Amino acid sequence: MHNDRLISNQVINEDDFQEGSLRPLRLADYIGQDRIKDNIEIFIKAARERQESLDHVLLSGPPGLGKTTLATIVANEVGRPIRKTSGPAIERPGDLAAILTNIEAGEVLFIDEIHRLNRSIEEILYPAMEDYVIDIIIGKGPAARTLRLDIPPFTLVGATTRPGLLSSPLRDRFGINCRLDFYTPDDLTKIVLRAAQILDIQMDQEGAEEIARRSRGTPRVANRLLKRVRDYALVKANGLIDLTVARAALAMLEIDECGLDSMDRIILEAIILKFGGGPVGLETLSAAVSEEDDTLTDVYEPYLLKMGMIQKTPRGRIATENAYRHLDIPWSRNQAPGSLFEAQDSGEDF
Repeated sequence: MHNDRLISNQVINEDDFQEGSLRPLRLADYIGQDRIKDNIEIFIKAARERQESLDHVLLSGPPGLGKTTLATIVANEVGRPIRKTSGPAIERPGDLAAILTNIEAGEVLFIDEIHRLNRSIEEILYPAMEDYVIDIIIGKGPAARTLRLDIPPFTLVGATTRPGLLSSPLRDRFGINCRLDFYTPDDLTKIVLRAAQILDIQMDQEGAEEIARRSRGTPRVANRLLKRVRDYALVKANGLIDLTVARAALAMLEIDECGLDSMDRIILEAIILKFGGGPVGLETLSAAVSEEDDTLTDVYEPYLLKMGMIQKTPRGRIATENAYRHLDIPWSRNQAPGSLFEAQDSGEDF
């Protein structure tokens, strides 16, 4: 269900053919994440001065914040090609060995969802990242022997939405660790205006700001909302997106002032109305709203946590005062859930 959400931070089919044209290709054009951008620029210049490959880079953060874009920019800045793959696509150690033996000197290897690599495949990566060699086992049983192959120096850029699932040996081999955070409304406004210019959409500053405010701090969502508001403007407002048109279009799409959609509100209402504000365990909440556990934790909860609508406690999720007020449900301190520091576990994954 979440793949059909207009404000999902996951890639959907519609994004595939247009998202590439909206992505910046150089650091100078990359909007937001200033601290990370400045650090990467320094590391790239230092590696160029030493005439060495850039150290391995780990990009982490929620989906839709620009990890793939940043990996492409890194390759463009170092002036080398980029080879893209993903953790689930590498099924056997031989798949990764084939990629590494064909890599060129200085090339950037981008592995999306790197936390989903099998442990046996990670074992191939360790010597490749540290010593630029791979060990291939030939034969089976007592006759098996190990063949060590040299590979050219390269830069591995790994992207993950769940850095906690990375094994410590793999995480420690990344020399540059960048955590991408949600974007500010000001940065998102610049992104919306840039995208509008590329797509030849008529828009004023206030219209861009309204879309940015409801984009959940995520450029991918901002670009998707822009396209839907553009459709509304073409039919209802002669193609011009101003504040009034943006608000009307977003209201039609059921995206409220905080960027919450109907599913977000269903989750909050379930915690408040079905479970008295919480705490409620993940499995129970998942069954109540008919969503998978992973979907709740990866897709819905990060933004609700950021907005202070829910809190995660040892006993489960609770709805905060912000959630009650947003849904216009009466709240009082007397009905507040138990202590956040209560150590008792409900027996469910929280």
